[in-house]
Amino acid sequence: MKAIVKKTKQKDRFRGLKPGALNDAEKNSLLALAMKVLSVRHYRGRALRSPGDTQAYLRLRLADKQAELFGCLYLDNRHRVLDLCELFQGTIDGTSVYPRVVVQQALQKNAAAVILFHNHPSGVAEPSQADERITHRLKSALELIDVRVLDHFIVAAGESVSMAARGIL
Repeated sequence: MKAIVKKTKQKDRFRGLKPGALNDAEKNSLLALAMKVLSVRHYRGRALRSPGDTQAYLRLRLADKQAELFGCLYLDNRHRVLDLCELFQGTIDGTSVYPRVVVQQALQKNAAAVILFHNHPSGVAEPSQADERITHRLKSALELIDVRVLDHFIVAAGESVSMAARGIL
């Protein structure tokens, strides 16, 4: 005999809520809650299931940064998160990225793959020529130690760009 399972709709307490209806304290609380939800999805040892989830996590983490920040998600051979490291911080329009440090961290964490990321405080997520150059330099350096670069996300407040989806990697 088969059990009858009733599907119940879950109530969405946030549907229809507009940012303008929140005060600053409520907005900060909502962002903190969102970070907690996303950190559960991206905890150490969890496999990354989709580029969209990773983009959403990085957008929330980086969107309000006032200076450019560059980092890596270090992954094992099954694309499970080993660590997220914010490696370099720069100014409002650039940061210096050192491949040696990225490679050292990959070796230290025993990573098999990485996802590179950085933000554009300007609000425009389009990759620059400098972004493309450093991506290729890092990919070449990491290939020497058999670490794959899966993607490079550029994050801005309203959007993010996957360089892999653009065919740049």
